[in-house]
This record gives sequence, structure tokens and C-alpha cells, in this order.
Amino acid sequence: MTDAVIAGPGRAPPRTPMRRLDTSSAEAKARVRRRYRAERRFKAYGLGALGITTTFLLILLADILIRGIPAFWQHALLLDVPVKAETIDPGNKRAEMFAAAEKLRSERSWWISRQLFGPSPADTAPDPLQPLRAADFSGLARQALYDAFPGIEGRQALRKVAGLLSTGAGDELRDRVIADAGLVGTTVRTRVLLSANADLYLKGEGTPIETRPGKATATPSAATGAVTIEASGDAFAAEMARTREIVSKRIAALRAEADRLHKRAGAAAATQVEQMRAEAAEMETRITQASGEETLDERMPSVIVVINGGVVKVQKLTPRSVSGTVLIPLQSTAAAEPDAWQIATYLLPESARRTGDLETAVLERLRGEGRIERNFNWRFFTAGDSREPELAGIRGALVGSALTLLVTLVLCLPIGVMAAIYLEEFASKNRVTDLIEININNLAAVPSIVFGLLGLAVFLNFFNLPRSAPLVGGLVLALLVLPTIIIASRAALKAVPPSIKEAALGVGASHQQAVFHHVLPLAMPGIMTGTIIGMAHALGETAPLLMIGMVAFIVDIPGSLTSAATVLPVQVFLWSDLPEPAFKMRTAAAIIVLLVFLFLMNGLAIYLRKQFERRW
Repeated sequence: MTDAVIAGPGRAPPRTPMRRLDTSSAEAKARVRRRYRAERRFKAYGLGALGITTTFLLILLADILIRGIPAFWQHALLLDVPVKAETIDPGNKRAEMFAAAEKLRSERSWWISRQLFGPSPADTAPDPLQPLRAADFSGLARQALYDAFPGIEGRQALRKVAGLLSTGAGDELRDRVIADAGLVGTTVRTRVLLSANADLYLKGEGTPIETRPGKATATPSAATGAVTIEASGDAFAAEMARTREIVSKRIAALRAEADRLHKRAGAAAATQVEQMRAEAAEMETRITQASGEETLDERMPSVIVVINGGVVKVQKLTPRSVSGTVLIPLQSTAAAEPDAWQIATYLLPESARRTGDLETAVLERLRGEGRIERNFNWRFFTAGDSREPELAGIRGALVGSALTLLVTLVLCLPIGVMAAIYLEEFASKNRVTDLIEININNLAAVPSIVFGLLGLAVFLNFFNLPRSAPLVGGLVLALLVLPTIIIASRAALKAVPPSIKEAALGVGASHQQAVFHHVLPLAMPGIMTGTIIGMAHALGETAPLLMIGMVAFIVDIPGSLTSAATVLPVQVFLWSDLPEPAFKMRTAAAIIVLLVFLFLMNGLAIYLRKQFERRW
């Protein structure tokens, strides 16, 4: 027997006494306050995490923009270049060359005809203008720059001045002469491309310059070579004081370094320590003199005197005179009145700059004369890769990316959609299909470099397909993106209400007709969204393409699916590994272009989803 009470047919079950909810006691109110505080803390944690993430993202984007935006602008030099016939056309055959080129142009077939029937003899004939294209137009530009600064002599000085121009300095002049043969024998004002170092200097990557007018009458002793400038007062006292201040800081740094070496190395570095202390003592003796002469070396800021149309680099100075070397020849040796000459200080030492004092003086003179022009850098989008930063562009990488994504899209879209339709609508649910679905989900999480190894082993080593070709890159990326498209397509098919298919079946449609005529069109926006996101993923991939050889240095623009090519992420990888500062700038610019494409593709996916989205 038990004590349980069994309710009879007309008897209600025993009632369980209800517990009264305590909401008014101090303990209950304290629990409510703790719960609200916990909710506020959780909200604060979420907002803090979101704020930290947004801050880091903004810092990253700002750093990329600050580094990359200057690469979209490029400086050029306006020069009056004499187009000498004896230099570019010594045989005086340009009339025959232009006539032959015009005849050949009229006989060449259309692109479609070449693709269908093959090239004609005119299509494969050599270019009659090739001798004119191969002429030394860059040499004409260099000579025009030399003529703009008469008096600069010496092999080393001329080489420094010529280094301000790019190796492609004559490209625009060449294009103009090829387009108009009448320019030969005339003087043409043209834009001449500057070198990467000169371009960086004009973008603010050089040295800060402090300039002040002269405060006394100054008289140079010569117009070229070594020169001494005598002033009627203490015109150079400020430079003298600054030089001694810099020397004092160097003395302190030398002694601190000597003490550090003595403590760490002891007797092993005794000789070096003694040399450093002796150098510090010598400099201290020099600056403690009441008056005297200070010598400027390559580790000191450069002091420049601009006088009588010339530029003098100071090597020794006193409060009332300086001695140095003429960088740009003076027009006369007459005495210059106060405020008619200037003293400029290049604050960054010459040894720490990529543009020396002569190049800096020439660029400042050209900028002061209004010959420097700043233009949008179209070459960055129209040129292929180059060893020279100012000539390098991303056109080859853009074309390679387009061809690679074309192969990827053509392969993975139909295969992925058909596989999703079969698995979702036609395949029976058994162990085989379950195994296939598990493998598809696992492949979506496999590291991308594994697909690169697969492409290297199968497509290159087994099938012997061309290395570094968009065809192979598209095959590898298709394998990478295919699981993503299958999963997205299946999700889009599942999102279509079953009543759509049931209604189609109810009016007599077959299963295949119901799927392809009703379910698939309604699922297409979701499929398109997944495909675009998958293609954006493929556009940003680098590791699998490195494994199949697309890391090679490619200058030419790819013209077919089997041509050697590279893609934009690999181009970023290649430029980031180069030491030149101008390539670092172009790396950031290429990243900006890549991010713009990714944002556009993801934005298109969001637009399509919003535009065609249906709520059931």
C-alpha cells in the first residue's frame, strides 16, 4: 500500500500549493538590479568589441590609403626637346616608312577574320616603323635637360642629373613623332617622365628645407668649381651656431656609445672605444674655439647658398664667409645685395637621402620655374610590370585576373548549380549522398594552398598544362570555389517554399519541369549571390596560384588563356617583397584597387539579394 491518493472519476486531483513570487523584498530588488547590471555590462562589452574592431579596421584602411593614394599621381618634366633628324632617322627614310605603314594598315584583316580564318600575310608582316620606334628618344630628352642647365660638367654630375629622368622618358615623344612625322627636325615641348626617386622627392619623401634671405652683401669668388663667398657681416653666424649644436649632439652620442661598448665588450672593443672617444675629443676641441672654421661632412645637414642664379654647396663655413663647390653655375661673380641671395638648409643629411644635393637643387630650380607637372598616373592602369617603379603598372595583372576568373566562372557555375539541384531535388537520401554532402562541406574548409598543391600535381605535372597560365589558375580556383557555390545553391533551393513545387506538380508538371521551370528561377537570386561571393573569394586568393607558378615576373599583357600571366593578389605579393620605396607605394595602390573590386563584387551581391529577395 502507498500513501498516494488516486482521483476517482468525479473527483478532482489534489492541488499543488503555488509558490508566491517575491517581487517586493529587498533581496528580490537586488537580484533585479544585478540582472540589469549584467545586461548593461554585456551590452558595453559588445559595443567595446565592435568599437575596437572598427578602430583597427579604420587604422588599416587609413594606412593603406595614405600609402597608396600618392601612387595614383605622377610627376613629369616639361622640356623643349629638339627632335634631331640625324639622331632618330639618320638614313632619312621616314617618308618611305610611313607610306609602308599606311599601306600595311589598310591591308590588315579584322580581329574576327583573324580568329576565324587565321592571320593574313599583312598581319604577320614586320612593322615598317620599327627603326623609328627604336630610336634613342630618351637620349634626346637627356640632352634637352643638360641644355637647360649649361655649365654642369663632369661625368659624375651629368650622371646624377640624367638619373632624374626615367628610362622611359622618351615614350611620349616617341608616340607623338610616330603619330606626326612633321615633328622631326623641330623643337617639341613634351612631358618627360621623372625617375622614381625624383617623383618621391616631389611627393614629399625628400628632405625638409629651411630657407632664409641673406642679411649682408655677399661676393662670390668664381662662377664654377670651388668658390668662396665673402659677406660684409656675420651672415652665416646662424648656420655656424646650428652646426656646433649638431656637433655637440654627435659628441654626446659618441661618448654614450663608447661607454655602452666598454661595459658590454670590455677589452675586446678597447680599440674601437678609444677611437670613438678620440673623435669626440677632437670635435669638442673644435667647437670650443671662440671663432674658427667648421667643416660640414656627409652626416651633417647640407647648407646651400643660392646666389646670382647659381647654387653653391657649403663645405666649410665661418660667421662671415663660406667655401664650397658650385652645383649649378653662377651667372656672374658680382656682389649680391642683402635679400638678393638665400641660404637654404637641407635638414636631412645627404647620406640619408635617395636624392643628393645636386639632384635636389636641380629639382627645386625646375619646380620654381614651373616646369614640374603633376598628372594622374594612367600608366599605372595601362602598363604591365617593370623593374622600374615609375614604369610599373597593373594592366597585366588585371587582364590575368579577368581571364582566370572567366575560366573559374565557366567551370564552377554550371557544375556547382547542377550538383546542387541533383543533391537537393533528385538524389535519394542514403549513405552515398550523405558521404558526398559531408565531403562537400569539408572541402569548403580545406586551406587554399592544398588546392594549389593539387593543381601542381595534376594539371602541371600529370597533364603538362602550361605553367603560370590563366587556364591552370582558373582550374585551381574552380576547385576552390566549387564547394561554396554548391552549398549556397542548395541553401537557395531550400529557401523556396515547397508549395511552389507542389502546385506545379498538382497542375500536371513533371518533377523535372517543376524544378527547372519554377523552383530554379525563384532560387536564382540566392545562387547569383553565392556565386558572386565565391568569385570575390577567388579574386583575393594568392597561395594556390603561387604553387602553379603565377609568381613569375611577367612584363607582357596576356593575350590568351595559355599565355604566361599573373593576377592582382600575386602582383601585390611581388611588389611587397621589393626594397624600393616607390614599389611600397605601388603595393598599397594595388591593394586599394583590389579592395575596390572586392567591395564592388560584394556590393553587387547585396544589391541582387535585396532586389530579388522575396519573403514567403
